[in-house]
Amino acid sequence: MGTQELQGRPEVPGASPLRSATPQQLHQARLLEQAGLGHSRGPGWVGGCRQGARGLQWLLSPCAAPRCRALVAALEQETAREAGPSRRPQAASPVRWEGGWGWLGFPGSRAAGRAAGPPRTMPPPEPGSNSHDAPASLPPASESLHAAAPPLRRAASSPSVGASRSPSLQQEGRSEGLLQQSEPRPKKKASRVRLSAPSPRALVLANLLLLLSGCPGSQETRLNKNSLNPNSSLWDMDYEGLFHSKKILPGTPGSYKLSSLLRSNALVSHEERTRLVTNQNLTQKSKREQLSCDMLLKLSRYVFKDAFGPKLAWSIFRFHNCDQEVNPPKIRINPLKLLHSKLKPLLLYRMLNLLRDMGVLAEAQQSKAFSLLKKQMLKTRKILFKPEVKQSGPCPEEPVPHLIPWRPGHDASRAGVIGRGLALRLESSATFHSLRVQDGGALVFADRQRPIALRARYVLVEEGGALHIGSQKCPYGSRATISLYGKTGEGPAVATYGEKFLGVGKGGTLELHGRRPRSWTLLDKTLYAGGLRYGAYTSEKRWSSRGLNIRIVDADTAQVVAAGRFDTHLLAEESRRLREFLATQAPGQVVAAAVGDSAAKSLTLETRLLLKELLHSAYILHLGYRQPWALVGILGGGPFSTTEDRKQYQGSGTTGLAIAGRDFQTYEGINFRVTAFSGWVKGVPHNGFKVEVSKGIILNLVDEVTSWLPGDRIVIASTDYSMHQAEEFNLLSCPECKSNQVKIDGIPLYLHIGEVVDGIDMRAEVGLLTRNILIQGEMEDSCYGQNQCQYFSYDTFGGQIKIQRNFSSVHMAGVELKNMGQQILGSYPVHFHLTGDVDERGGYESPTYLDNLAIHHCFSRCVAIHGTHGLLVKDSIGYDTLGHCFFLEDGLEQRNTFYHNLGLLTKPGTILPSDRDEATCLAMRSNVYGNYVPVPSTDCMAVSTFWIANPNNNLIENAAAGAQDVGIWYIFHRVPTGQSEGQYPEGQAEFTPLGIFYNNRVHSNFKAGLFIGKGVKTTKASAENPREYLTIDNARFRPHQDADPVKPRVPALIDGLIAFKNNDHGAWARGGDIIFRNCGFSDNGIGLTLASDGTFPTDEGSSLEVTHSIFVGESSNPGSQGGQNSYWGRGANGEYRTLPRNKTFPIRGFQIYDGPVRLVKCTFKKFTPTVDRYSSAIGFFMKNSWQMSPQNNVSQIRMERNVGLKVFFGRSGQWFGDNDNDGDKVSIFHDLDGSVTGYPDTFVGRTDNYLLRHPGCLTVPRWNGMICSGKYAQLYIQARRPENLTLSIARATYHSHPLRLQGVNRGVPYQQYQPVVMLEQAYTIQWDGRAPEDVILYPINFNRGDWLHIALCYPKEAVFTIVADIYQRQTGRVHSVKRYLAAPSWPSVLNRTGERLFYFDSELGYLFVHLQAHEARKGHSYCSEQGCERIKIEAHMSSKDSWRCALNPFLENDNRRQATQQSVPQRLTVPCSHCGAPQVAITSKPSIKYVRIQIQSVSRAEVQNHLKSAFIKINEDIFLFNSRGIFFLVLDACSGAVVSRRHFDTVNAVNAASAITDYVQTSVEERSVVLVCSKDGAELMGNSDMSVFTRLGSAKPIVFYKKGSFAMLGYKGQARPSWIKILNQAANQKAAFLQHYVPLMLREYKCSANTAEF
Repeated sequence: MGTQELQGRPEVPGASPLRSATPQQLHQARLLEQAGLGHSRGPGWVGGCRQGARGLQWLLSPCAAPRCRALVAALEQETAREAGPSRRPQAASPVRWEGGWGWLGFPGSRAAGRAAGPPRTMPPPEPGSNSHDAPASLPPASESLHAAAPPLRRAASSPSVGASRSPSLQQEGRSEGLLQQSEPRPKKKASRVRLSAPSPRALVLANLLLLLSGCPGSQETRLNKNSLNPNSSLWDMDYEGLFHSKKILPGTPGSYKLSSLLRSNALVSHEERTRLVTNQNLTQKSKREQLSCDMLLKLSRYVFKDAFGPKLAWSIFRFHNCDQEVNPPKIRINPLKLLHSKLKPLLLYRMLNLLRDMGVLAEAQQSKAFSLLKKQMLKTRKILFKPEVKQSGPCPEEPVPHLIPWRPGHDASRAGVIGRGLALRLESSATFHSLRVQDGGALVFADRQRPIALRARYVLVEEGGALHIGSQKCPYGSRATISLYGKTGEGPAVATYGEKFLGVGKGGTLELHGRRPRSWTLLDKTLYAGGLRYGAYTSEKRWSSRGLNIRIVDADTAQVVAAGRFDTHLLAEESRRLREFLATQAPGQVVAAAVGDSAAKSLTLETRLLLKELLHSAYILHLGYRQPWALVGILGGGPFSTTEDRKQYQGSGTTGLAIAGRDFQTYEGINFRVTAFSGWVKGVPHNGFKVEVSKGIILNLVDEVTSWLPGDRIVIASTDYSMHQAEEFNLLSCPECKSNQVKIDGIPLYLHIGEVVDGIDMRAEVGLLTRNILIQGEMEDSCYGQNQCQYFSYDTFGGQIKIQRNFSSVHMAGVELKNMGQQILGSYPVHFHLTGDVDERGGYESPTYLDNLAIHHCFSRCVAIHGTHGLLVKDSIGYDTLGHCFFLEDGLEQRNTFYHNLGLLTKPGTILPSDRDEATCLAMRSNVYGNYVPVPSTDCMAVSTFWIANPNNNLIENAAAGAQDVGIWYIFHRVPTGQSEGQYPEGQAEFTPLGIFYNNRVHSNFKAGLFIGKGVKTTKASAENPREYLTIDNARFRPHQDADPVKPRVPALIDGLIAFKNNDHGAWARGGDIIFRNCGFSDNGIGLTLASDGTFPTDEGSSLEVTHSIFVGESSNPGSQGGQNSYWGRGANGEYRTLPRNKTFPIRGFQIYDGPVRLVKCTFKKFTPTVDRYSSAIGFFMKNSWQMSPQNNVSQIRMERNVGLKVFFGRSGQWFGDNDNDGDKVSIFHDLDGSVTGYPDTFVGRTDNYLLRHPGCLTVPRWNGMICSGKYAQLYIQARRPENLTLSIARATYHSHPLRLQGVNRGVPYQQYQPVVMLEQAYTIQWDGRAPEDVILYPINFNRGDWLHIALCYPKEAVFTIVADIYQRQTGRVHSVKRYLAAPSWPSVLNRTGERLFYFDSELGYLFVHLQAHEARKGHSYCSEQGCERIKIEAHMSSKDSWRCALNPFLENDNRRQATQQSVPQRLTVPCSHCGAPQVAITSKPSIKYVRIQIQSVSRAEVQNHLKSAFIKINEDIFLFNSRGIFFLVLDACSGAVVSRRHFDTVNAVNAASAITDYVQTSVEERSVVLVCSKDGAELMGNSDMSVFTRLGSAKPIVFYKKGSFAMLGYKGQARPSWIKILNQAANQKAAFLQHYVPLMLREYKCSANTAEF
């Protein structure tokens, strides 16, 4: 199928288009053009040098006239000789050169011209196109030729491009090519168009011709001697008069006319010309190709000499003349000598490439020379390509020089191939079936402020091909789109790529550099639902609203503060009630009134007059029956403060609506409109009210966003439990906006927090979804075919970008990806597939990165990193995607860095079990074994925004702002999976130290914000394990140095995590050692759970720690209903809010799972139980069957006064079950300093655990716990044969209160029990069945010398073998084996502790042993450094029956004396001043310091009732105010120091208002935070207009309410910070209270550098 022409061009006047051109003609045409003889620069170029109609016809450049005939003659003779007498003359065809047209023909008869027929009619040019572009319709051969031979721009016309070329594209002569049409194909199949270039020899010739044919004065850049312009090509040199056609070089024989050069077989032979158009791989050079001596002599004389200087030029080519023939193979230039030149590395690189292509560069030194030169170039590039350095001056037009303008048009059946060095500049939109860029070809999008769209089923860049849109230094400024189209299965898939893709293969280069606007930032001011603090208000009634309907709106806040309906049509009493209602409203409030049905019949004259007086109504006196009337006015305002409307009632029942509305402004500067309407429509009464934002909503953002433009689209993340509260908006033009503000075109449905709340940074992320480079998949309207349509109603077969191993260069920045990804394994929006090291370690001079991508509305992940290391993913957004978003695949991916990325609305997919939700998990069973039914909660349901399959990766300043399951999940592959199988030893990932984890945010996730633990199943489904491959499995994180378990542990540091509004967990971590530091947890079901590496004897006693962190139960972020939030109920303060998990779910700040864990210097706030649920600062894992370590400890903890329940051990009932599992019973922690209990060095355990209790313990019923002193450790018991017994253990002191333990048996051939015991006590152990034959007792967490007396119950006939040994778990070896000997009595066993003795009392059935630790233990290890000491008891019993030992054998030697010696220390009386987190707030910018401000004002009623005190609190400093009036407290905004205090008596003082004005204007300095508090301070200031408060940030003057309360957080200075808050409450409203975290030292304050820190 032929290629269709795409651009409309006028024909050349007077010329006849002929049918075809031979390859020889084409080649000669190219040589002419490259020699500067074929250019036609505009419509004024005529003829140049033309032969008649019979001969060769050309439109040539004017400078060609003196040399044209000789060159044409040479071409004609050569062509005639090669064609031979049998060849028929070929017809002429148009060849399009850059900027114009030429005609190519050969000598022949007039018949040749007649054969062409009349000219074809050409369509008019495309609007906006150049009038000299190609014709729109040509004969097939002409079309092919037109596509094949667009010329290259001469280097002299673009002197700046040479310096900007990348090394991969700097070989001279690889920027040109031929476009060849492939053989015709059947219909509906794509034709292939191949773009290629001549060989290096021909290109050398072309470059020389460029020198030879240069017009005098046409060169734009002239070079001085011995120098090269670094901004020019090597060939951009003007040697005027050089190589004139008749010049004979001095010292050389012969004439060197152009014709003789062209006829020279040594230069361009018949074989060479044939190969130029027929060879399928022109990139392969023949090593035997050489240049003649005379050519090299010319280079030496006229090029090398100027480039390198005479001395070096002579050393390169040591020949004076060519009198004696020089054998070309013997000419060898030493490349190392060229390195001594002063040329810039880039130009020298090009020169070396040229000489190498000419075949004269000595091969022995090439590799060394290029290596040295490469290092020089790297140094240069590091300076030139720093991302932060802005380009000074104009950017080069394109990243690849010598581009051929290209307008291929639209043909969906065409398969294009750009190759053989051809470099094209795409200047208009185009459509292909497919497009391949390979063999040194390059495609560059023109940046001409005109949108360009490229459509194809796929685009493949490989084998030296390159696709460029913009460059790193010069980002693309226009709008570029690559659209990938097609339905699944429409055509054959490309091997290793699939369908509908942009692929980069071996040797491919992908450089996409769009504008890089700020990718995402944070809200800096809370955005309320409806845009108003109290939300938008809408009320519409029809029937049942008869009378006058009234709404009272606070003019300062837009809050509807009162509402009423008064049936003044039927009841006269309603008029009195209306008057009383208005009398209770404060003057200055907005009144909106609307008639429902009718309101006039019983509306008294007194009431009408009152409404006329208060609201200045012009219509109320004459309001008639069923007459629509609406009014909006200010109570007590002037005559111009009211607007109203009325309609006449018609008997037809349709009057239209009377509408009254007026705009107001809040103190914060938000404009809103109050509207009332009333009327009749088709016999039905209508009335209602609206309070809504007017003039648009302006967002205040943390960062400058001037790069965000009108029409761009943004997304605002949820700050509630549901990720579905994320909202999208378009941006509007906003001339009034500051640099950190934008205006949106819609109304938000949900609350989006924009401030630090209770010390936790909950500011919503705001991401920009628009980029000026767009790669998208074209989608169908609905799901079709085999695209998982049973799970998705929409089309999920999007586009994909796949990068494969050994690519040349890939950098993507400022790119938008939309409708990308497929629900097919390996088909993702961006997929690095088994590419290995992609940074310096992999040999990439410029490490690979993805920067500033916006990936949204995609169907399979965001960025998949598969078998790839060292990739940087930065400033990118993944929004509304299916399956894991930022995804590490096989478990071996390491050294990748995720920096400042945002992922939100990560929804379930189907590809992997971990991608699936409950429904798809149960439905997709084709890969399980047999009839196995998956368990969704454990096999699936793990979709995560960041799926990190190897810990050795870096996560820095990212935000996971909403996933179906987890925000960030560190998952561990026991062995690499998939195609990476076998690439590291088993278990290595679990031992690998954690990379950098710093300052990440996780919120609005259902299962957990951060999850560290678990793994994936690495074996196929089988009868033994029928679960699907890669389902969720068990694994534990145990980081050691060099991933070697024999070497020391390397603690994993989680630094700066912020986790809020996660339904289940803020964070869960299992393993050790793991440290959480500087973290903030708020409004999570459970803030943080830490679980150890494993129960004894699995681990070595690793530890976990939390330090310098803040935990908040129920913050001041109430959330919003809707967006799939399931639970809405009353909070601890009685107000409604969203709730995690369930209304009754027990909230916990820090949850202890097993231990050991340490909690140090942490602050807890707002954990207060309600009637519906428990809420505790410290809690325990519910229904816990596992162990609990007495090494759990807390210290330096600060519990704020609003913590109602510090500790809770649970109670039987909902969520806790029977609260009777082993772990539930033995829960314990150690309060080292008494900061939780008030009693230092005490243990906190459950009330009913009599293994811990002693008479000195204090019971705390609310905790279901007790506080005890003493020494505690664990007794680890293994029992075998049988392994299903319940153990009963009792301390001798409380033998009637045994502790019953079920034990656990998980994958081991024995039952295990781990009771926590009080040391130096006696215990009895019994079983609920036949005693086990083998019992092993381990004293764990025992220090040297700690001991227990133990009596075990056995049948009377039992015979024992007892040994003691030390077990080394790492090696499995046993040493220090000692046998126990039988003692004559049990007192001898207990008293002779230095001997290994046992005694069995056959009458009582008790075996007595003394268990003691003899070796020293360090740190948190369960055992000593020598190993684990233990006693092994082997019992031989003939009876199979169970046996009970009833009596307490220790009664005769009662240990109560020892127990009663323990007493609780004295209670602490002085608060801990150094306890709690050192930070005031945990924020996403830790470098910014905050002060916590609380302002409590009181109204007159509260003063009289002594209900509250007026105060201002700054961090922990409280300023109480006892006098009535207004109080000012001024802080320095840079240091936070209090610089001024002032009280104004507004009750008795006469000139209080003027005094306040004078104080603010003269005494308060610039850059001041101004705090204002009132205590019944408005008596004499009622209704007074205080305009001075506008100097402190109020948008309008303050009007105080009589007997009300006022609080303000203001700022005096040039800036108006977003944190300014004002609360002005009327007497009938709640007293004003403000709390805010104010940032210090902001840039907008303009603080001096030496400002002292607060």
